[in-house]
Amino acid sequence: METFDVAVIGAGPGGYPAAIRAAQLGASVALVEKEQLGGTCLNWGCIPTKALLAAAGAFAQISHAEARGITVQGAAVDWPALLGHKDKVIGQLRHGIKQLLAANGVKLFTGAASFQDRHTLGIGDATAIGAGKVIIATGSTSARPAFLPQHERVVESRGFLDLDRLPRTLLVLGGGFIGCELACLAAMLGVKVTLVELLEDILLLLDADVRREVRAQFEKRLGLRVLTGKALENITADAGGVRGSFGGELLAADLLLCAVGRQPVTDGLQLAHAGLAANERGFIETDDYCRTRAATIYAVGDVTGKTQLAHYATAQGITAAENALGPKPRQHETLVPNVIFTSPEIGTVGLSEEDARKQNRAVRTAKFRLAGLGKALAVGETTGFVKWIADAATDQLLGAAAVGSRATELIAEAAVAIRAEFTARELGRTIHAHPTFSEAWMEAAQVLQGEAIHAPPKRAPSPGPRRGPA
Repeated sequence: METFDVAVIGAGPGGYPAAIRAAQLGASVALVEKEQLGGTCLNWGCIPTKALLAAAGAFAQISHAEARGITVQGAAVDWPALLGHKDKVIGQLRHGIKQLLAANGVKLFTGAASFQDRHTLGIGDATAIGAGKVIIATGSTSARPAFLPQHERVVESRGFLDLDRLPRTLLVLGGGFIGCELACLAAMLGVKVTLVELLEDILLLLDADVRREVRAQFEKRLGLRVLTGKALENITADAGGVRGSFGGELLAADLLLCAVGRQPVTDGLQLAHAGLAANERGFIETDDYCRTRAATIYAVGDVTGKTQLAHYATAQGITAAENALGPKPRQHETLVPNVIFTSPEIGTVGLSEEDARKQNRAVRTAKFRLAGLGKALAVGETTGFVKWIADAATDQLLGAAAVGSRATELIAEAAVAIRAEFTARELGRTIHAHPTFSEAWMEAAQVLQGEAIHAPPKRAPSPGPRRGPA
């Protein structure tokens, strides 16, 4: 039986960086993956959806090109060709990961891993390896409620990305990140989409002003129908399509996409053999150092039940590897930017206004709409705004949100500023190149200071009625 300093279970965005970092630190490393290198993110999530969304966005721009003086005739969507492009991108990135693992001396094992004891992993039915430390990075999978019919016309996100043709009409169940992204993708490609969310609004983790902007653009620009506040009930599916009732209204479509959340992957790990157990929600609990209750075992990414984002899993994976091998443990990062590739795009980081209210914190906020930017007007992408949230007493930047074109890229500047503990005055006096979208952050910071050049001054409260002499 081969023995390694570190064994990593799962080769997704948390696992393969953990393996590479451990190897960089001089450890002998085994990486065990039962499906494909890159995990859900690369193969059935982040990357394939962005490849398709880029194509859908290009098609949407072509469809409205006349507003910019360009006439286009005969534009059409070739769905199989889009899938071919998606698969090519996935294959290229998957091959890149394989090369990186080999270059760092990581030994790859294919199969499902399970604990035989704290320091021994079985792989499939015939292989076992020993490990001084183990990092669990098994990720998550789509949740599928029991009330949904088992039928080919009812799919989750992974199945949707492998459809051989687009439906004419689509019902999307779930108004979270995944449901909204895929609803936008389909709508931009000409599918008639209805999105149903049980809760009172979509994307409820966002501030209300961000949600209002996004929902309005969904309905206005994409023709995407959004229904919230009630359950989709009495769902049936057959060869003719899918049907369900929302309130008293009957909804019908060619296909139903279920996007109601994700659940951790722990089945088959035999955690009890390592002295571990998942909690009541199925997650493996960890501390701020990625440590589990078993001294030699760490866990990272979606399986921990913390922020379910690929870049967060990567940061955790690197931290876990360093803590598994280093004498002085360090905490993983907690300032995590969130990006949603809807149309319009969304980016957030740090404290939200809702967070501030819950914490009874005194904050000041300021927005700058993209319509006030020369670059946004020049390229015809004026929807949305950026927003700063700052401490009312110290002026320190605590949070930010961006909605609109390039929001998922713009949020990086806000993350750096917040982590560096900038004040709004410091950010507002930092020269930004013109004409660019990033100027919006400078402008919003200047609004916060009451020094905006390109925004009208706030009106002073109107004085009360003047009283004459007694």
